[in-house]
Order: sequence, then structure tokens, then C-alpha cells
Amino acid sequence: MPPETPVPHRGGPALELLVHGVGGTTPQEMLGDPRTVRVTGDDTAAVFRRADDVNAEDRTAGDARTGDALAGDATADGRPVPEAYVWCNLTSGNGSRALWLLLLPFMVVNLAHWMRPATKGLMKLQRLYGVLVRLVALTLTVLLTAAASEVALDLTAWQCAGSAHCVADRSWLGFLSPEGHGWWAQPGRRLALASLVPTALVGLLWYLSNRTWSAYESQRPPTDARPGGFPEAEADDTTAADTATDAPTDTSTGTAADTATDTAPASPPVPGSDIPTIRPALGRPGFWYGRRLVARLRAAHTAAGFLTVATALVGAAAHHDRTAAGAPADLLGRLLQAALLVCAAVVVRVVCSRGRSERRRDATLDRALVTWLPATSLVLLAAAMLYAGWSRPGWVSSGALPSDLTFRVIVLAQVALILALLVTACALHRGAPHARTALWGLGGPAVAMLACGLAGVMTGGIAQRVADWLDRGATPGMGEGAMAGPPVLLSWQAAAIPVLLVLLLVPLTVLAVRTVRAGRRLAPVVEAEYGDVTVDALRTRQIAGARARAALTDAAPWLVGTLSGAALLLGAAAVAGSWLSGAVPGQAAEGSNSLLESVADTAQALGSWLIGLGFILFVTWGRRAYRDPSARRTIGILWDVGTFWPRAAHPFAPPCYAERAVPDLTWRIASWTARTGGRLVLCGHSQGSVLAASAVWQLRPAARRRVALLTYGSPLERLYGRWFPAYFGAGPLAGLSKEVHCWRNLWRATDPIGGPVRIPADGDRPEVDRGPLKDPLAYGRSARHPLPEPILGHSSYQTDPVFTEERDALLDRLPPAPLPRQASPYQESRRRKPPRPQGSSGRSSG
Repeated sequence: MPPETPVPHRGGPALELLVHGVGGTTPQEMLGDPRTVRVTGDDTAAVFRRADDVNAEDRTAGDARTGDALAGDATADGRPVPEAYVWCNLTSGNGSRALWLLLLPFMVVNLAHWMRPATKGLMKLQRLYGVLVRLVALTLTVLLTAAASEVALDLTAWQCAGSAHCVADRSWLGFLSPEGHGWWAQPGRRLALASLVPTALVGLLWYLSNRTWSAYESQRPPTDARPGGFPEAEADDTTAADTATDAPTDTSTGTAADTATDTAPASPPVPGSDIPTIRPALGRPGFWYGRRLVARLRAAHTAAGFLTVATALVGAAAHHDRTAAGAPADLLGRLLQAALLVCAAVVVRVVCSRGRSERRRDATLDRALVTWLPATSLVLLAAAMLYAGWSRPGWVSSGALPSDLTFRVIVLAQVALILALLVTACALHRGAPHARTALWGLGGPAVAMLACGLAGVMTGGIAQRVADWLDRGATPGMGEGAMAGPPVLLSWQAAAIPVLLVLLLVPLTVLAVRTVRAGRRLAPVVEAEYGDVTVDALRTRQIAGARARAALTDAAPWLVGTLSGAALLLGAAAVAGSWLSGAVPGQAAEGSNSLLESVADTAQALGSWLIGLGFILFVTWGRRAYRDPSARRTIGILWDVGTFWPRAAHPFAPPCYAERAVPDLTWRIASWTARTGGRLVLCGHSQGSVLAASAVWQLRPAARRRVALLTYGSPLERLYGRWFPAYFGAGPLAGLSKEVHCWRNLWRATDPIGGPVRIPADGDRPEVDRGPLKDPLAYGRSARHPLPEPILGHSSYQTDPVFTEERDALLDRLPPAPLPRQASPYQESRRRKPPRPQGSSGRSSG
């Protein structure tokens, strides 16, 4: 904690609510005291105080009634009562939580939903944007299930189990071998048994989504409720504000939230103020309550997964029945395919028909849809298993299953949806362009393309490595082993990985050169800022280098755009190459120029190994990030940004911790201000500043009048404002500065995450930003700083004297708390007089 501060100029209870950022911390570190007490919350997220401050408000109230000299101070030492909201267990924990990283493509495509450009009007285009992102998310579920089906059904049950050479060294597959002439030896029965693996995977995803849905999406926001202790007057003056929105509710699409803009009509002014209350998207009552949409999407994606497995089963068996003359099961196969097609159309209709509803807390769950859609698809899957398991004595497995077309259709659908999303985003951005928006409003399509690329790499890598393992190290698809290998398209995608890495060397080299030059250019600037000091070339390079490296964050849009564009072109080339040649790159290049043939063979083999190695490193790195705090801080901001947003596009994405954290903060702030009428400074660091701003938006006007906002190391504008302009762009942040009573933002030039919020002074409201703060505090050794001061970058803002100065200034700017009414001498004597004993009737015996 900062050093002791003088008594604030204005009296009344005062609270300093601290919200930590990326990587998490302990309440003892946040409060600067080894003795802390949890005052409310649970093991997942809670509010802590120092042991000496647990009943600080009660002591303050007693001092005010007795006329104590310290009346009005929150604590005896004159400082505001410090509280720490610790939420790190929402995003971290034991090493098993790293398994969520396997769902990274789902999280990334969910981000694309929230990257919609800020615009005015164009409601149909806004709805179309949401529909397109949800369809892209649906293709990722189908792709994952198709990859699992490829590994279990095609590579294992069809190719390896059908080959005596492959089964020879794998006794666990012996009961499936045709050589044993067992009941499971028929190909259809092998496929039906193997289909349990992708079915179990879909069931696991449903279970994880349902469990986290009950824990996260079910947190009730206080904006449409009157919790105990909230004054009626406070609830009455928020009616218009809580319902103001610029997006009309559409009952057919339910996309009031999909159409959120960065401006909204003003409601009547807050009583006693000339500032109108604006309800941006994050301030709407239902924004952090997505139960209905997630339940609908979970049902649709679960059904899509089951239908994908069923289609693989029915497709293989129906292909045999059509080629076998007079097969009695041919008609049944056609009927099953028609039923699967109808159910798939229903799934697409459910995904497209309804988006988020935010104007109110929508507690409807569509129970019939949520129950019957997955159940129907599961029944069709069971029917497909029975159909495939029907006895077909003449059926022999050879070659590979006809799954190549499936993967080509999925990739082509993704490319078409990404292009449509790109055109839609471009049209939306033109409606209200802003210079700070990342990639000119095309951040959503770029990130959606990255999600598809990640999914392709992960699924292709699994298929390639399993095929390589089953075929004893033979290069998949080259005819060197007993197996035909995975679909040709997956080999082409693997061959594109080395090409993509070579292409990435160009922008990475450019960024490295620019960083070195920027460090040299900043050297004289650093020396001039510290005034008359003895110049140390090494120290100057350290400080200038830290500033230059911190500026790399602003180059992220350029790098993401280059990566996604290259991935789109290479993906399209992989589809074209596999479709035209019908062979893996190594075979397609045979007979051509020797150099081209060598490059194709090398790219295919190297790409296959790179995918497998990358997958292993990915999981290992993620597990280390949960165990090692320093590693978690390195990638924590990316993960915390990804899981901050509600699951609006993909229900199997990792859960949104903000749907627990934002209601927690809102309830705490509202209940404390309503109970004490005191002043509250909400201090948010890094990602905690985003949670703090979101909580302020959810407050009622009466509570916001008692709150000051202090952010430091904040990515509100630098990251969220640029990539999520409809929710944290210039319009919403300017509105936030007017809604909250006062706001101050601290930042450093050496901070790679935090930055200014770029809100200028407005009338009697000063500029929100203060910075860049000096970092390090001293250039070299001096009498005041005998030891070298570290370059703090993104951490330890509270140790800077500016933090304490700004916190106290914010407290002084808040209006004083109303003084408790003085009791009359008669009331005071009655309060101190012990009660009389009660008679048996319950009345006073006197």
C-alpha cells in the first residue's frame, strides 16, 4: 500500500476499492498487510480487508455521533479504508485449467463477434455481422468433430484396423481385425464402435459448457433488481437510464445487443446534475447475463457435433449400399441422410435466428429447443450407428473413407463467410470511421480468419501425428506405409505452415529494425527528461529500449492483418491444390522441376512435424502459464482479453469471468454506497481497470455520483478501444468520463499494455490522463536514491507518489457524505437506558 496520507479535506466514510490486473496477486500484497480478512465472497472471487479495518464504518459512525475529532474519517490514520477485490481464481488455478487452451479457436472466434466496428444506424448490417460470426463459429465445431471422426473412424477403425500389417504391432486393435473373423470385424461395426470417441468429445464439450454456464452466465446483475438496503429513490431515478438504448428489440432475431452502437439517446438528467445519463452497451441490464443465448447455442452446437458424427457413419455405409446392387438398406440410408439434412437446417436456423438480448435481463431458456434439439440429433446418431452396424458380409475396408470432400466444403464455407464478414465490416466502418480503430474496422474478420487457421492447424496436426504414429513413421499420403493417410487437404495445409513462417519473417524483421532505431532515437529524449545528470550510455539504452519495446503493442494490428491475410491466401491455395491434384504436395510435384519437387517434399514433411511440435509446445506453454506467475503475466493479457467477453458466438469457448466479476463489483459498490453514503475511489490496474469501467457503467446514477475512478496501466483505449470500438471506442469512453463523478488515468511510456485514454478536458472537467509518468523514478544513484531504481513498466504503479496524490485529489473532488442526524438528549438517554424486563404477555410489565 502507499504511505500514509493526510486527512482528506472532505469528511465522511471513504473506501478505496482495489482491483488487480493480469497475473493476479494475493490480498496481502494488495493491502500491504499480512493480516487480511475476507469480508464477502468465496474461494473463487472475494473482497478482502485488513484485519484492523473490518468494522471501520461502524467506528466512523460512532465517532460522528459522539463528535469525535476523527469524525468523518474512514480509518483512525486518516486514510480511506482499503479493500481488495481478488478475482484471479476466475482465470487461473491448477495446471488442469490449461486444457482450456485446446478450445482457443472457439475463444478467438468469440472475440470476432465483439470487434464489430462502431457505427450509427445500419441495423440490418449489424445483425448480419453477428449472424456471420455465429456461422463461422458453427463451422469450427463441425471441423473439430470432423477431425475427431477422421482420427477415430477413418485412420483407426477403417484404415489401420482393416490392415493386417498395421494391426500386427497393436494388440489393442486385434479384436477389430478382419483376420480374426470376429463380430466387430465388419467395417460398419468397427465404424459404429469408433464413433463413440467423437460422440464422447461432443458430450464432454456440452458438459463443460453447461457447468460453466451454471456458474458464470447465471450471475444476476443488480441493474434490474432492488437488493436489500438499496433506497427506493435510487431505484426510481434509474428507470429511464437503464432502458435507454439506440437498438430496437427485434423479437424475430433478438439482436438488440448485436446492434449496440457507441452512442445512445440520453435519458433525463441525473437529479441535481446537468449531465445526462447515457446507457452504452456495457451498461444495459442484460449485457452480463447471457443465459438464454448460450443455452440456445449450446443446444445447436451439440446437435451439430452429433450430426457430423452421424453423417460420417451414414455416408460410409450408404456409399457401400449404393455400389452394392440390390442392397436392402439403401432406402434406409437415403431416409437417414434426408433426416440428417433436415435436422442440420434446423441447427443453422437456430444459430441465425436469435442473437443477444441486452435491454433487459432475459431469463427465458427455450427449454423445448434446448432439450429436444440435442436429443433428436442423438437419436439420429443412434439410428446411424445401428444402420452402419447392419451386417454386410461383403463389405471390405480399403483405401480411405471419402472424407476429403467434407473438409474441402468446411474450408470453402469458412472462406466464403470470412469474405462476407469482411465486406460487412467494411460497410459498417464507413458509417462512422475513426482513425484509432484497428485495421480500419476489419479486426473482426481478421481475427475470425485466425480462429479458422488455428482450428485447421490443430485438427490437421492431430490427424497428421496419429497417421504418422499408426503407420510407423511413414509420411502420410506418400504411399510408403500400409495406410492411405488423412485427407489430402490436411497435408496441403501442413505444407503451408513453413511457407507462412517464412512470410512472417518479413514483418518481424521490419519490427525488429524499427525497434532498434526507435531506441536510438529516444536516447537523447530520455537524457533530456532527467535533466542535469551524469550520462550513462548503458542506463540510457535500457530506458530507451524499454520505451521502444513497449511501443511494439501499437504495431499489433499490422502484424495481425498480415498474418490473417497470408493465412486466407494460403488456405485458399491449399484447397485449390488438393482439389486439382487429388494428391499430397509431394506426389503432386513428382515429375516436375527437381527443385520444386524437393521444396514440396520438404514443406510437407516439415509442416507435418511443425504442427505436431507446435501442438505439444502449445499445451506445455499453457500449463506452465498457470503454474508460473511470470509466464502467466507474459500471455495473461491475451487470455484475459479473450475470456473477458461473454460467449456470444461460440458456447464451447472458455467461460467469461467478467459475468461473475462485473456483478460482484457492481453489487459491492452499490451496497456500500447505499449503506454508508460515503465516497468510493475505484482503483483498477491493467485488466482490473476494464472490470472497473464495466462495473461503473452498470451502476445506477445515484451510486455513480459517489464513485471516482482511478485507472493505471490501463488497456481501455490502447487495446480495447482500438479492437472493440463499438464498446470501448472514443464515444463510450467519453460518455464514461461524464457519467462517473471524476476519473484519472495514469500511464507510463515503458508500459507495453497500458496507455492514455485520450479524453481531453471538458469545461470544468480536467483531462483524464496524467502521464507519461517518470519510469524509472531516478536516472542514476543519488542521495535520495542511493540504489538503482528499476524500470517498472506495467507493474508497481502504487509505489509512485503520483498514485497517492491522485487518489487523494479524487477523494476531495467527491461530494461529502451526508452527516448522520444528531440525536436529542432525550433520544440519547433512551438509547443508553437498558430495556425493561418483559412480562409473560409480551408487554411491558410497567
